[in-house]
Amino acid sequence: MASRTSEPEISSYEEREGALRAGRLGTPALLLAVLAASAPLTAVAGVMPTAFAATGAVGQPLLFLGLGAVLALFGVGYAEMSREVRHAGAFYAYIARGLGPTAGAAAAHVALVSYSALQAGIYGLFGFEVSGLLDTYGGVTIDWWAPALLAVALAGALARLRIDLNARVLGVLLAVEVALVVVFDIAALVNPAAGHLSPHAFNPHTLSAGGVGIAVCFCVTAFLGFEQAPVYAEETGRPHAVVKRVLFLAVGFVAVFSALSSWALTLAAGPRDIVDSAQKQGSGLLFALAEKNLGSTFAELLHVLFVTGMFAALLSLHNVVARYAFAMGREGLLPGGLDRTSPTSGAPAAGSLLQTVISVALVAAFALTDHWPAGDPTAPVTHLLTWTAGLGALGVILLMAASSLAVIVLLVRRGAARARMWRLLATGAAGIALLGIAAYTVRQFHVLVGAGPGDAVNWVLPGTVVLALLAGLVQGLVLRARRPEVHAGIGRGAQL
Repeated sequence: MASRTSEPEISSYEEREGALRAGRLGTPALLLAVLAASAPLTAVAGVMPTAFAATGAVGQPLLFLGLGAVLALFGVGYAEMSREVRHAGAFYAYIARGLGPTAGAAAAHVALVSYSALQAGIYGLFGFEVSGLLDTYGGVTIDWWAPALLAVALAGALARLRIDLNARVLGVLLAVEVALVVVFDIAALVNPAAGHLSPHAFNPHTLSAGGVGIAVCFCVTAFLGFEQAPVYAEETGRPHAVVKRVLFLAVGFVAVFSALSSWALTLAAGPRDIVDSAQKQGSGLLFALAEKNLGSTFAELLHVLFVTGMFAALLSLHNVVARYAFAMGREGLLPGGLDRTSPTSGAPAAGSLLQTVISVALVAAFALTDHWPAGDPTAPVTHLLTWTAGLGALGVILLMAASSLAVIVLLVRRGAARARMWRLLATGAAGIALLGIAAYTVRQFHVLVGAGPGDAVNWVLPGTVVLALLAGLVQGLVLRARRPEVHAGIGRGAQL
């Protein structure tokens, strides 16, 4: 009996009403799409200096390698589910299969809120950076929300095109930004500030500081994006192979790239000076070090690609949220019209439109608070980025932990625990680690979002995740009582 449990539960799909177009993405295109969401250059320029400054933990390379190992363990169970479930709402479909349709409904709402928040935060940073570049190099002064809204419109337009065309756009932007970061890394290795290659950042003693837990919370955000691979499963030709391959390739790339780049930052600034430099220069650290080692032209080009890399992340996240909205509309968790696709491209057009409306609303809400608090014109942008990034990261980490539990429950329920024991152990270890990261994130949320210990955002933002969870639970319970056939279909997607 155990051998039969390895057979996929779903064997066939066809293009029909309520289904996305299959066969559009292969391994390279899907890998580029999920890596673009991870925004490698944004992580190097934003996440790493912030983590150095806030925690004093020099050993970031070790943290990235350790997190890569944890997320690879998570990928073992996650890939197991991708063999059996081909669904555009990956997280909530997996959770529905393992923990039941009501839990799946709750996960769907948490995913929609979390990914929308992550995208909104990047819009804030994008608008702020573009307005700064226009002011510096063109002498044009505009408010941050103008380029942010332009990016919303452009992302919405591109998302209506074929997903393989989107992947090409993302691939070009991603390849260029990664190439320039690699050039910076090589320059730091060739010309370290201390005059020699220091392995200090790989010394485990650098992780003994009290801020290491907070550093983990920052560093895990650099990986967000790899978990989106199963969202495109309906649009791949061989999802059981392609999705699994992309999951592990993405985790491995981010772990190695981030470890090397964070080490390069310590070498370029000097292991003794990296924390002080990060505290003084913040997100400008990378560009200052690049100018010192490679000249002002390279630093300026890097800054421009910082902006284009953010747009790649925006487009990738827009595509993901559009597919979650499509899947939820298809299964009665959102209005049914959201399951409409473009007749020409097969893209989830209605879901894309919904995400465009959500993004406009969030950007507009923060734009109306421009120059708040008084005397700090960057505060609305800074808050939009840090608040929503913290909220979104917490939601995604919780979804990963819940997915790990769903895998374990499903395999045990099917009597496959003994045959797949190593998968259960790997998934369980990852789930425990992810729960620990989530708990520490909540505990140190004020550091993650740059707020004071007593600020209301420290409970309002995590509370938003809880409200989304409760809203989904209530909806699931109501559907089970009043529309049991809809409730039973949660997480089933286009299954025949």
